[in-house]
Amino acid sequence: MFDNLLFQSAAKLLEDDILSSKLPGAVLFSGNDSCGKLTAALETARVLSCSASPRGKWSCTCSSCLKHKALVSPNLLLLGPRDCSLEIHAACRAFINSVSMNDSHVTATRYLFLRAVRKLENRFHQALWQDSDKIGKIAVITSELDECMEELDIERELPELKDVEKTAQKIVELCEKLESDFLYDSIPVLQIRNLSSWARIGAASGTKVVIIEKAERMLEGVRNALLKILEEPPANTLFILTTSRRNAVMPTILSRLRNYNFSSRTQEQEKEIIERVFHDGAVAPSADGSLIQHYLEGFLPVRPEAIEKRAFEFFDQIFDGEIPNVPELIKNCGKFEPRVLFKLFLDAMEKRSRQFFASAAGTQKAVEISKALKDCYNNVSTYNQAIQSALEELVCALARERKR
Repeated sequence: MFDNLLFQSAAKLLEDDILSSKLPGAVLFSGNDSCGKLTAALETARVLSCSASPRGKWSCTCSSCLKHKALVSPNLLLLGPRDCSLEIHAACRAFINSVSMNDSHVTATRYLFLRAVRKLENRFHQALWQDSDKIGKIAVITSELDECMEELDIERELPELKDVEKTAQKIVELCEKLESDFLYDSIPVLQIRNLSSWARIGAASGTKVVIIEKAERMLEGVRNALLKILEEPPANTLFILTTSRRNAVMPTILSRLRNYNFSSRTQEQEKEIIERVFHDGAVAPSADGSLIQHYLEGFLPVRPEAIEKRAFEFFDQIFDGEIPNVPELIKNCGKFEPRVLFKLFLDAMEKRSRQFFASAAGTQKAVEISKALKDCYNNVSTYNQAIQSALEELVCALARERKR
């Protein structure tokens, strides 16, 4: 049980509560990014529906466990914002490398790649997007994605290497389009209402599990809708919320959740995880932050260091009274695709604004800058504004702050 959750004491607490039937109907997994919260949530879902005795072994071949390991279980609903593309790229490379060398990791890396894709695809479950005006366009992509995934299905014999590479690349491209065009930064309230209906339909067997990532990002209407469900939770359904900012979760929601804290791992532990999961021993050290996140960011088309440099130059131009060339910036930043590049760019600008903290007036200026940056990101991620238009509005907003 929880064999794939490495270096986390929360694993033992969860195992004890499951075996003693003390797991409540709603829990919170809190901890920094890349500390294994989603891995633990998916494993909890698998264990609760396992029909073997004793239950919970990762090697279990019962029908329910096989579906959960492939992330195709009808008892699982996954939602919430997440940057999935980097993990998909990393898993794809690990899979292709294993196939090309025909080594002993082919089955493991095939699971890794397919699961990474389904962590994204499951967020577009029909039950969640019912009555959405986007469901038709999403279905076109997911249908093509499923056809490609079927060619690499764990039950089928793998085709020739060149065909594996072609199919894997097509899958990656479809995932990038799905994430870029349709994945939200904050859960739509319609999805909370839809999951409520889904959760109240009894499972044929096992336990239904709803996993909601980044619970701190929910808007007020979404939080209130979720609170109503948690006040009267459906029978035989477990709600797992995850967050990297526990204090930002609505207090009334927190009061209905049992918290499991996930600690930060050391860089040596994260290095071992990368070697065991992605079978990559050439891991560059990170000066700060998560080594896993640093490793995944290495799959971005533009290096984070280059994005930060562009962001600092952009910020300094505005506060020197110049007008930046926004189209050229977008081109030099790889058109900010995937979207995580845009978030890194705005985060770097906020980092640059900290130079104003030396005075009270400067601190107030930094607060206003932070608000303008958040508005810029929301305009793109929530309201689908074109990045060029959003950045041009940001230039105007920051220019006003400069004049003040």
